[in-house]
Amino acid sequence: MQENEKSQKKILVTGAGSGIGRAIAIAAAKAGYYVIVHYGHRQERAQETLEMLQAAGGQGELVQFDVGDRQGCKTALDKISEKYGALWGVVSNAGVSKDDTFPALSGEDWDRVVHTNLDSFYNVLQPLIMPMCRKKRGRIIVISSVSGITGNRGQTNYSASKAGLIGAAKALAVELASRSITVNAIAPGIIETEMIKDAPLEAILQAVPMKRTGKPEEVAALAVFLLSEDAGYITRQVISVNGGII
Repeated sequence: MQENEKSQKKILVTGAGSGIGRAIAIAAAKAGYYVIVHYGHRQERAQETLEMLQAAGGQGELVQFDVGDRQGCKTALDKISEKYGALWGVVSNAGVSKDDTFPALSGEDWDRVVHTNLDSFYNVLQPLIMPMCRKKRGRIIVISSVSGITGNRGQTNYSASKAGLIGAAKALAVELASRSITVNAIAPGIIETEMIKDAPLEAILQAVPMKRTGKPEEVAALAVFLLSEDAGYITRQVISVNGGII
């Protein structure tokens, strides 16, 4: 994709400061997209992502807002729409986890995970949808999790939020299909990110037929394809990147 910045397709990647979000931002920039790199609180990490994608020959900029703050999201995203018009794509990746067994799970940890992960679907996407509808084009990708498909011990709150994202994505896909806007969910499995740094990997990998963790870049490769023109007839799908977990 050899386009100047004015005509270059713009995409937003939330939670792009590390892990899967960073990998998607860099891969998308390499593919020629202008990437709006979102962060919530760690500007230095987002700046690192921006510098990495620029070093790879890409273009982008930073944007800050809390995905759990509805008005804050709308204010920031309205400015993006005023600046660029309809975005080509949105990758809704930002989320949090706070694991514990259900009897020990505090109400605060339930609320934080469920509200942050699930409310972000509305808070981020709703302000951006109408410009995309008027343009009659676009790509929306929601990052769910294998935990939202199979459930996971000690992650009742996280599983609930990620399963909710799948339902929301499928419903939105139906609404937007006639506008040529695709909506898909990616459900990563055990991926090499900070989220699993303290996890008992040896035990966890017993459930993974490939017997290894996945790489963020392997998730990013799928995301970049789903952002492409070639993926225009793929919508309402949940695609797992999990090494064979059933």
